[in-house]
Amino acid sequence: MTSLDLAVERADRRAWLGLLVVLGPVALVAMDGSVLYLAMPGITSAITPSTDQALWILDIYGFVVSSLLIAFGNLGDRYGRLRFLLGGAAVFGAGSIGAAFSPNAEALIACRALMGLGGATLLPSGLAIISSLFHDPRQRSRAIGIFAATFAAGFAVGPVLGGLLLSRFDWGVVFLINIPVVVLFLAFAPVLLREVRTTRPGRVDALSVVLSAVGILLTVHSVKSAAAEGLSPTQAVTGVVGLAVLAWFVRRQLTLEYPLLDLRLFKDHVFTVAILTGLLSLVAWAAAGYLTGVYLQSVLGYGVLAAALLVLPGAAVLTVACVGASAVVERIGMRSALIASHFFMGTGLLLLLLTTTEHGVAAFIASSVVTGVGYGFSFSLVADTAVAAVPAERAGSAASLAEMSNELGNALGISLLGSLAALCFRLTGPGVAGTLDETLDVPGLTAGTVAEAKDAFLTGLHVAIGAASLLCLALGVLALRWVPKEPKEAKEPKEPKAQAGKVPGPR
Repeated sequence: MTSLDLAVERADRRAWLGLLVVLGPVALVAMDGSVLYLAMPGITSAITPSTDQALWILDIYGFVVSSLLIAFGNLGDRYGRLRFLLGGAAVFGAGSIGAAFSPNAEALIACRALMGLGGATLLPSGLAIISSLFHDPRQRSRAIGIFAATFAAGFAVGPVLGGLLLSRFDWGVVFLINIPVVVLFLAFAPVLLREVRTTRPGRVDALSVVLSAVGILLTVHSVKSAAAEGLSPTQAVTGVVGLAVLAWFVRRQLTLEYPLLDLRLFKDHVFTVAILTGLLSLVAWAAAGYLTGVYLQSVLGYGVLAAALLVLPGAAVLTVACVGASAVVERIGMRSALIASHFFMGTGLLLLLLTTTEHGVAAFIASSVVTGVGYGFSFSLVADTAVAAVPAERAGSAASLAEMSNELGNALGISLLGSLAALCFRLTGPGVAGTLDETLDVPGLTAGTVAEAKDAFLTGLHVAIGAASLLCLALGVLALRWVPKEPKEAKEPKEPKAQAGKVPGPR
C-alpha cells in the first residue's frame, strides 16, 4: 500500500467517524418527536396545560425551526456550518434541561422554543457537513442514506426507550436523555469534523426573517384559538394580521434580488409537487403520530410502554423504505416512486377510520405499516426531486425549500389537524374540558361522560385523519398529471447528488 493510499484510508476512517458523531443529534431530533407524543398524557396530568397550550408544547419547536431554517442555512454557509452546529447543539441542550424541569406550561413552551432555536441548525448543517466529508459520490450517497435511516430508526427506537423511561420516571426524563448525546457531540465534533463554508451573494434579509416567523405564528395561533375556544374578535384580528404579514413576506420575496425564499422556483410543476410532498407527508406523519398516541393510551387504555411497542412495526417499515428508496427508484424511476408515496400514505391513513373506542390495534398497525412505505419514500426523495427540477445554479435554494417544507409540515400537522380534532371534540364532547386527557383527569366522572368523551375524541381523530388522507391522495393525482414520464435512459443509475437524502424535522 502506498503512502497516498494510506492517507486516503485514514481520511476515509476519519470521515466515517465524523458521520457517526453527526448522527447523534439526528437521532435526538427524531426521538424527541416520537417520545413527546407518548409523554403528553403525563405532561397534561402534571402541569395541566390548556388545550391551546398543549398544542403549542407539541408544535412550537417546529414553528421556530421552520421560520429560521433558511436564514440559518444562509448564515451557516457564510460563517461556518460547524460553528452553527456546535452552537445549535449547546442551545438545544440548554433548552432540554429547562424543559425537563419546567414548573408550568408557559415555561415548557418557552424551553421548547429554545430547543427549536438550536434545532434550526442541526439537520441542514449536519447534512452539509456530511456531504463535505465524502468526495466519492458512492460513499457520499451511502452516508446520506445512513443519515436518513438514522432519523427513521430514531423514530422507531424513541417510543420504546421513552416507554421504558416513562414507566419508571416522570415526564421530564424525555428531555434529559438528550443531554449525554449533546455532551458527547460537543466533545468530539471539533476534533473529527471540518468547517464548511460557501460563498453566497447578497445578504440575509432580516426583515424577511421577521415577517415569515411573525406571520406563521400569528396565523396558526388564530387557527388554534378558534379550535380550542371558538371564534372571537381577538382571534379574528390575530388571523387577519398574520395573513397580512405573510402576504407582505411573499411580495417582498418577489422584489428582492437575493430573496430568503426563491418563490420563482414554484413555476416548475415538478418542483412544486416535490415541495408539496415534503409538506403533506409531514403534516400526515405528525398529526397521525400525535392523535394515535392519545388514542392508544387514553381511549384503548394501553400503558406508555405497550403503546410504544405497537409503534414499532410501522417505524421498522418506514426505516426499510427510507433505506431502500434509492433501489426502488433505480427499478421504477423517480416519478413512479414519488407518486406511489402519496397513494401509500393516503390509503394507509384511511385504515385508521376503522378504529373504534373498543378495538383498533389491528387497524393502527396496518395503517402504520402501509403509511410507513409512503413516508419512507417521501423522506428520501423530496430533496433530490426538488433539486433535479431546477437549474444547477438554483440548487441551493431548492434544497433549502425542501428542508423548510418538512419542518413546516411537521408543525402544521399538529397545529392545524390537531386543532381540527380539538374543534370536533369541543363541539361533540361532554363539555367538561377542552381535551380528552383533561376530561379524564376530572374526578367523579360518570361512565356515560367518559364514553361520550372517548366517542368525541374518536370523531375528531377520524375527521382530521380523513382530511390528511384526502390531501395525500389528491396530491398523488396531481403528481400523475404534473410530473412528466421519464425517458428510459433517465431510469439508469446516475451519480447521486450531494443534496439527496433529506429527512424530516421536529416539532
